[in-house]
Amino acid sequence: MADYDYDLFVIGAGSGGVRAARVSAAYGAKVAVAEEHRVGGTCVIRGCVPKKLLVYGAHFAEDLADARRFGWKVPECAFDWPTLRDNVLAEVDRLNGIYINTLNNNNVEIINDTATVAGPHEVQLKSGRTMTARTILVATGAWPVIPSFPGAEHGITSNEVFHLDVLPKRVVIAGGGYIANEFAGIFHEFGAHVTLVNRSDQILRGYDEQIRDRLLQISMTKGIEFRFNANFEKVEKQEDGSLMVHVTNAEPIPADMLLFAIGRRPKTDGLGLETAGVALDDQGAIKVDGDSRSSCESIFAIGDVTNRVQLTPVAIREGQAFADTQFGGKPHRVDYSAIPSAVFSNPPMAGVGMTEAEARNTLGAVKVYTSDFRPMKNVLADRHERALYKMIVAAETEKVVGLHMIGPDAPEILQAAAVAVKAGLTKQDFDDTVALHPSMAEELVLLR
Repeated sequence: MADYDYDLFVIGAGSGGVRAARVSAAYGAKVAVAEEHRVGGTCVIRGCVPKKLLVYGAHFAEDLADARRFGWKVPECAFDWPTLRDNVLAEVDRLNGIYINTLNNNNVEIINDTATVAGPHEVQLKSGRTMTARTILVATGAWPVIPSFPGAEHGITSNEVFHLDVLPKRVVIAGGGYIANEFAGIFHEFGAHVTLVNRSDQILRGYDEQIRDRLLQISMTKGIEFRFNANFEKVEKQEDGSLMVHVTNAEPIPADMLLFAIGRRPKTDGLGLETAGVALDDQGAIKVDGDSRSSCESIFAIGDVTNRVQLTPVAIREGQAFADTQFGGKPHRVDYSAIPSAVFSNPPMAGVGMTEAEARNTLGAVKVYTSDFRPMKNVLADRHERALYKMIVAAETEKVVGLHMIGPDAPEILQAAAVAVKAGLTKQDFDDTVALHPSMAEELVLLR
């Protein structure tokens, strides 16, 4: 056996990389992880965690207004962006510390430097140091895509949005995916005028059509504007520091902030993967097999850098499976079927399994059950938003193959329901379950 500095060298200390490093070390491997920024990755540092805290903060705008209908004498309230921003960043600092302690407690060496692949078993740091490892794991994640057009440098991405000095009054968001729609809801509740610009004629491609159409309807009713089939032509900075955003098929849009949310690309540029013959796809993602092994026998990759499923829990599962298989003597692979997902828009969406369109294309005959209702709280609050729950059932077997919903707390409800879909339960199993009344979740067992 060749003598290496480490059994495992992990490049990237996001959620997947941390899990793989920690578990591999617990199995007795000598492990190092290199991270050029902070431990925790996109989700913890500049993604789903701080964004969800902003979602909570934004929702108080409606909660405070609704409270008056419930008898509370709520005065006119002002929102202070620096307070929320600083508290969110402090929480990120706390979580960063927890991740560091977790690695330290498991005897994982943390190297605060940029690492690149220099060969099948070799890693080079930006500082110039070169190390060897029997196995290399790439877990560098993905990075926001920035379009190319005149004035694009005046825009920001989700990486920078958590650090704004002042809250913008007019926001233009480029994109139609989950990040775009989530920040549209956040900034709208903070009092900004929001315009979402999308190059196609639909939002949230890949989600169930009825559910995403309901979000569009509700968002427009709230006052969020949409510009469809629009491409960016140029952005001009005005004398007062504001922006004038020029798009096709629409009038120029004045803005105080332009946020790019048009997708995320696997972060493989400059990683030196060519030195080890690691194959990439046309999106720059590392091609891997079911065990997360690349075209180079000694190099593996997990998480968003593989562009399989860009979700933090999936990266963690991949990191766990990698460690169990390579160092724990417990080989297994990640099951990518029935992965639940959510959009923390306002109101939030959640889904698991096939959409109606996917089910019809795959199975042919399907049955669709729905419940379109106004949540009890919305009724008393005189809020006219309606929730929509939708169940897709295979006609021949009665097996539930998809479940999709939009409404208050939809992600919280969907997580439990996803267990039933994953387990292959039938519509009759839902019908046989007694409703928990009064609750929104009871609609799942009352679908008709």
